[in-house]
Amino acid sequence: MNSEISKIKTPFWLDQKKRAVISQIAACLFVGFIGWYLISNAVENLERQSIATGFGFLQKEASFEIGESAVSYSAADTYGKALMVGAINTLKVSVIGIIFSIVFGIFIGIARLSSNWLISKLALIYIEVMQNIPILLQLFFFYALFYDLFPPPRDALHPFSWIFISNRGFAVASPLFHFSYKFVFIAFIAGAAISYVIKRISDKRERKTGKIFRVFYPALFLMIGAPIITWILTGAYFKIDMPVLSGFNFKGGAVLSPEFAALLCGLILYTAAFIAEIVRAGIQSVSKGQKEAAASLGLKKGQIMGLVILPQALRVMIPPLTSQMLNLVKNSSLAIAIGFPDFVSVANTTINQTGQSIEGVALIMAFYLAFSLIASYLMNLYNKKMALKER
Repeated sequence: MNSEISKIKTPFWLDQKKRAVISQIAACLFVGFIGWYLISNAVENLERQSIATGFGFLQKEASFEIGESAVSYSAADTYGKALMVGAINTLKVSVIGIIFSIVFGIFIGIARLSSNWLISKLALIYIEVMQNIPILLQLFFFYALFYDLFPPPRDALHPFSWIFISNRGFAVASPLFHFSYKFVFIAFIAGAAISYVIKRISDKRERKTGKIFRVFYPALFLMIGAPIITWILTGAYFKIDMPVLSGFNFKGGAVLSPEFAALLCGLILYTAAFIAEIVRAGIQSVSKGQKEAAASLGLKKGQIMGLVILPQALRVMIPPLTSQMLNLVKNSSLAIAIGFPDFVSVANTTINQTGQSIEGVALIMAFYLAFSLIASYLMNLYNKKMALKER
């Protein structure tokens, strides 16, 4: 009787596995149909309006200037190079913003847990204020602050002979580039790599024999002494490019524009407030017994925090820290509101001149997607390295 029941075939609409396969196929077909409809409709409308398609416009002359560029650029360059300049500007403000927001966020997060009532409350006020004011409003505030707080270039503040502060930015003296600096940079990278290898070998030796090999001074020599020796051997070239008032602005030296400064301040202060809460939660996730055990060994408060608490808290902090880093990069696209030429700003100008909005928006999405995926991948690798491993 049981064998006869087992031979009865279950209808496919009652079979859970078959229903799952059919539903997935139907979902794929539906998504494919929607995609085909949107693409075909867009192509038809573009042909009707005689709008060119494709990315051939990247090789055409851009015919517009970019106010701030880390590489040489002129209006005679192509749209492709203009977009590259915008991408470099976005990466520059993002990398600097991430570094400083993490450092400042850790400082505020530790201050939030301070036993000093005033320090703890000031940190709490900072966190609550910065988290609850939209980042766009903060950018407007800092941008207006830089223009209203500082005088015009002709009346620029001149606290030192090598710096001028005005509402056009911060003009500071900078060393003139020389080909020998390439070798100095190579010496620094090589010294850092060798120092890392020595540190790994020292750690293995310490685990096996218990003998400690101090790597601080050898690393200091390799990373600082070796580049200095290389600089001396290549001619010891060093000349300063001083900023000089020319017309309505300064020329020469290095200029930090008010747009860049306002964007950087807004991103750092806003993101640091969220990082501070992540740091606070990570520190509080470490049991009090760890702190008491470290104190019983005679470690000072700074040593306990740096050697015991923070390394363990990192395992909890890394995933949300990654999200805040990516949020900072995406928030940098608001630079268009205060006139900083980031990737979105340059892409919008390109779209307005060429009329190829689909390609322009696709490039914007691809740029932020690629940066986010790369950053997430690297942070995931670091997270796996920091994770506890069973022995």
